[in-house]
Amino acid sequence: MKIAPGVHRVGNGLINVYLLEESGEVTIIDAGISGMWSGVSAELVAMGRSFDNVRALVLTHAHVDHVGFAERLRRERHVPVSVHELDAKLARGEVTPKNQSVGKIRLPVLRFIWYALTHGAMANVKITEVSTFGDGATLDVPGAPRVIHTPGHSEGSAVLHVPSRDVLFVGDAFATYNVLSGETGPQIAPFSSDIPRAHESLARLDRLVAAHVLPGHGQPWTQGVSEALRLIRAASTSAH
Repeated sequence: MKIAPGVHRVGNGLINVYLLEESGEVTIIDAGISGMWSGVSAELVAMGRSFDNVRALVLTHAHVDHVGFAERLRRERHVPVSVHELDAKLARGEVTPKNQSVGKIRLPVLRFIWYALTHGAMANVKITEVSTFGDGATLDVPGAPRVIHTPGHSEGSAVLHVPSRDVLFVGDAFATYNVLSGETGPQIAPFSSDIPRAHESLARLDRLVAAHVLPGHGQPWTQGVSEALRLIRAASTSAH
């Protein structure tokens, strides 16, 4: 699915993988779950590209539903995988997520579970090798995304800003769909390890402008970064 010039999505919104193209070369943003490999292959073909054009895989964080086919891509296609330095151990399977909050669980969770199971979530494998980046880095990959560290969902959660494409890949810094409750609109994503810190990290996005805000879960947000943050903060205030 084409989102914007040079930006494509794989997935139906439950779990999203993005393809960022620059001068015929591609960066994959997040690796979803393992069975999404075929969807990525098909989307590359639709773009007139193939895995031969993929130069990098960048993870917004290293939770299980974002690292799915990463090791396969690294091993079979020799594509380097990178993640924020504070999520490197998580990506390699040396540690597991802690204190994850789930919040409301309603019937839509069954759709998420079914999607995950039928798309190979149980077949995910740890990533043997990852390179790392830090806050503020501009990555030397197609599209040259700039890293904004947003800890809270995970310790190494990161947002990727691509001004040349007017796009902000927010990973799970916030979502527009709650896979457990079915709630839509900008919100702190479930499975966050430190919700107060996740809220605090949003301040790092306050001055950003992007026509397309692309979450790991949910549909693209096109009403502005500031409006998304306002809605998240308003919901947090009303909850207290």
